[in-house]
Amino acid sequence: MILIKSPGMRVIVAVAALGIWLPCSRAAAAEADAVALTIYSTASPGAISPDLYRPQPSGGGYNPAPAAIPGYAVVKQERELSLDKGRSTVRFSDVAALIDPTTVTFASLTDPGGTQVVEQNYEFDLVNADKLMQRYLDRTITVEQNHGDNVSTFTGTLTSTAGGVILKDANGGVQIINGYSNVRFPELPGGLITKPTLVWDVSAEKAGPHRTRVSYQTGGMTWWTDYNVIFAEAKDANSGVLDLGAWVSIINQSGAGYPDAKLKLIAGDVHRAPTSQPRPVMAEMAMRKRADGGAGFEEKSFFEYHLYTLGRPTTLPDNSTKQIELFPDARGVPCEKILVYYGLPTGFRGVFPNPVTDRNFGAESNPKVDVYLRFKNARDHGLGIPLPSGRIRVSKLDPADKSLEFIGEDTIDHTPKDEQVMIKLGDAFDVVGERKQVDFKVDTARDWLEEEIEIKLRNHKDEPVTVLVKENLYRWVNWEIVQKTQDYEKVDARTIQFPVQLKQDGEATVRYRVRYTW
Repeated sequence: MILIKSPGMRVIVAVAALGIWLPCSRAAAAEADAVALTIYSTASPGAISPDLYRPQPSGGGYNPAPAAIPGYAVVKQERELSLDKGRSTVRFSDVAALIDPTTVTFASLTDPGGTQVVEQNYEFDLVNADKLMQRYLDRTITVEQNHGDNVSTFTGTLTSTAGGVILKDANGGVQIINGYSNVRFPELPGGLITKPTLVWDVSAEKAGPHRTRVSYQTGGMTWWTDYNVIFAEAKDANSGVLDLGAWVSIINQSGAGYPDAKLKLIAGDVHRAPTSQPRPVMAEMAMRKRADGGAGFEEKSFFEYHLYTLGRPTTLPDNSTKQIELFPDARGVPCEKILVYYGLPTGFRGVFPNPVTDRNFGAESNPKVDVYLRFKNARDHGLGIPLPSGRIRVSKLDPADKSLEFIGEDTIDHTPKDEQVMIKLGDAFDVVGERKQVDFKVDTARDWLEEEIEIKLRNHKDEPVTVLVKENLYRWVNWEIVQKTQDYEKVDARTIQFPVQLKQDGEATVRYRVRYTW
């Protein structure tokens, strides 16, 4: 017997009902006892809102559908199956609902040469309330309706579900039932299943138990890294130290749970053939023994990527989010606080296909001075390990009450060892900038123009600061600085920067003249 309960049309299936649908085929003899997961991800750090995996208030699942979660995983399972000699049908259930059936591989470890899958079907027509009601049109069901403490029962042939349940009794009478509490069905109709299932036509030369290995790809799984930083200023306001911790966040909405799984993550950009499915990212880690005897992640190079292997089994339930520490905190990492003034509007910090001769183009000024923390991912700084891309949050201790206060966050890309990491925290409150064009000349007949720029910086802090003034020479690719008030550094083919020292409550001015030719 099958019972549907309202509200929410929750389906309750009696165990005996499953026997109605299964006798024509052979079921798996044992559940999976070895599961391994390798998760690839294209999730931008911090781009997935918690709303994507927050339980709905009604208890009706998670929002939105699992397909909204980017990324994918390779699932590897070992399971014992009982096979007949010759051809037999085997049902392999508990696979992910978002499985890609074209990626399934099957192998018998007991008799690999004599066992093969001749045909495969993926059955995913899962039972739900609407499907059951549709399957029982013109068939007999029982409907219950509550009236306070009393329950009315109606039994008849289901003729329609539009506008309520419409039943026809044995005498031909028709009754419309609205607001029912339960619906009872005599059995689970053929063709509906409670779990996604792979059905194989297997040819085996050896009868009996076979140890088998099955692997496949599934969507609905992703991971990213969250870094937590505690920053402490040194006596020099432009330097300090930080403590860095890292956690991996994993979302599983694949439609299956994975108990006691061996977990691997891959970091790097792994190319896939163009499909509607996003491209993946892989990760890597280093084995760390914990005080409680548990093992953390072990990192190693893997092809052109980095592979992180968790040194202990972990359970990833369906519709869940799990956090696992990536590596122990790195403490006392030296860092610099950097103020950067980029006076051009954001839309003009690029490259244009032709010389820009309009004098008013890009003349607007951005007054904000950006604040960055910079540190080196080096072993002698307490790090020196590959850092997967992720979101990095920074806090600072308030000495008044010894509490940590949030001061900004940013994202970082995959960062190899011995490379610099720049974290943008926000805009300086007490340091401002002003950029203006003070002269402009152009001769289109002779293919040249000159522009003179003035940048003023004002420091309202009670301590001196250093500001990097960055300028994008966006008007054309051929340029020459013909006049300048101080030395500059060429960052790339279109960018220069001036380091400017500002005294306490001080002001400084940078002027330069650039000549473009084409």
